[in-house]
Amino acid sequence: MTTVYDVPAEMLINNVAQKLKTDEKAKPPEWASYAKTGAHKELSPDNADWWFVRCASILRRVYIDGPVGISRLRSFYGGRHRNGVRPIHFSKGSGSIAREALQQLEKAGFVKAQKTGRVISPNGQSFLDNAANEVKTELTKSNPALAKY
Repeated sequence: MTTVYDVPAEMLINNVAQKLKTDEKAKPPEWASYAKTGAHKELSPDNADWWFVRCASILRRVYIDGPVGISRLRSFYGGRHRNGVRPIHFSKGSGSIAREALQQLEKAGFVKAQKTGRVISPNGQSFLDNAANEVKTELTKSNPALAKY
């Protein structure tokens, strides 16, 4: 059984993002084309499909971290805030993006809310595990030496 832990994160996230886009499980809000992903960023994302990539990444993060809330996701997607001539400090990522993405994933049935935070649903777990299995078969086709892992 292939799980999220068995494949490279970047390949899994890109695969899941494509599935979310084609199945229309998530769709970017109106403001997504203008939004920055955090106070530490100067510009909005370059990738036109950044919303689907972020939703896939959040889904993977909920799978790995267990019950997780908006604040912890903001910390994960934060970065270095450059303050001009003042010293650099850490800045959390956008809470609005994390909240909206989690709400869309809940509506799709991949995540469910509990009192302690949001957790992956059985539907979401099987969705991610199937995507991980596809990535692993892709990897073994391109490099047969990886088949034993």
